[in-house]
Amino acid sequence: MKRYERLQDFRPLQSAVVTTGTFDGVHLGHQKILGRLSELAYQNKAETVLITFFPHPRLVLQQSADDFKLLNTLEEKADLLQQAGIAHFIVLPFTKTFSQMSPIAYATEVYQYIGTKSLVIGYDHRFGQARSGNIDFLRAHSEALGFAVEEIPRQDLEEVGISSTKIRQALLEGNVKLAHQYLGYPYSLSGKVQVGDQLGRTLDYPTANLQITAEYKLIPADGIYAIEVLLQGVVHRGVLYIGTRPTLAGKEELRIEGHIFDFEGNIYGQDITFRLIARIRGDMKFPDLASLKTQMNEDAQMARKILG
Repeated sequence: MKRYERLQDFRPLQSAVVTTGTFDGVHLGHQKILGRLSELAYQNKAETVLITFFPHPRLVLQQSADDFKLLNTLEEKADLLQQAGIAHFIVLPFTKTFSQMSPIAYATEVYQYIGTKSLVIGYDHRFGQARSGNIDFLRAHSEALGFAVEEIPRQDLEEVGISSTKIRQALLEGNVKLAHQYLGYPYSLSGKVQVGDQLGRTLDYPTANLQITAEYKLIPADGIYAIEVLLQGVVHRGVLYIGTRPTLAGKEELRIEGHIFDFEGNIYGQDITFRLIARIRGDMKFPDLASLKTQMNEDAQMARKILG
């Protein structure tokens, strides 16, 4: 997959089948659209193009978006789209000025410029100033613009019963199993392993402390999770803690700490991914470290049982 951070870097195609949207999560509903995109591209010997925006429009346009979090970082989204077989991935910088383009200017400067022959969109797709561009506008102007427009009907998407909003809510409740069902893959947290205070070693549970640099990435509810750990191309099993460590005195800050079963080695500074498989329990405060260690043993046993 080829990736473009600016439209000017994209060389127009002879025949492109295009879709556009935020595609946060690239969930099963999105995958219906991507499947149709690939089908049309195959039938018409065309290349697939997906256009998205960064930052997310809501983060730019809504003052109340401080607590709004996304399911994917841009890198995670790119990986998922590559797995889905998208040939070209265009990331348009989203600004207030960009949002004020008229629908006809957007359709001309973006869709027509790319070499679009077919545009595939969901029934609720909106674009341009005040979100005034829609499927009716595109159909009215498709002949002049030189491309066909295909809408994925409301029924086709709603029968899947999935939305990014539902997935976010499931994760905020710690229901990673439901999120997995909606996404079609386990929700994951990725970043680099940073040096912690190494308390886990004293409790016989050394942990990989995850540093997530994307502040907009959604972190699921505090608690203990059974996880798969992707490290250096190898999948391990483990247990993950998300929380502020209420048992310990000191600064309350969110920690994401994963213990990898049956593993030894120095992995500071390395890239790591935690795939959340099941939530074992919520966060708890213990009277002392001995009680904490006893519970950690039980959590690890439960995680091993869940992971098989």
